Amino acid sequence: MAEPRRNKSSARRVDVREFRGNLTSILRQVEEGERFLLTSHHKVVAEIGLPSTDSAARPPGALRGKIKLAADFDALPAEDLMAMEGGT
Repeated sequence: MAEPRRNKSSARRVDVREFRGNLTSILRQVEEGERFLLTSHHKVVAEIGLPSTDSAARPPGALRGKIKLAADFDALPAEDLMAMEGGT
């Protein structure tokens, strides 16, 4: 049985160089539920771990019919177009 996931306070700190040198091993530990705090110059720059279970993927088409674009969404005023093309 897998170990329960650790919280942030018990995550292991790993320097960027150690992370690069042991990437495969660290990723294997992440798959097993381990969490890591990636540090650079003793400052935490990232947290590495399994994604939370509440971040379920949104099913395709879930927002169909709920988002409306304005009729002139892709219209560009002539003076703006001229300015972008180098005209005056």
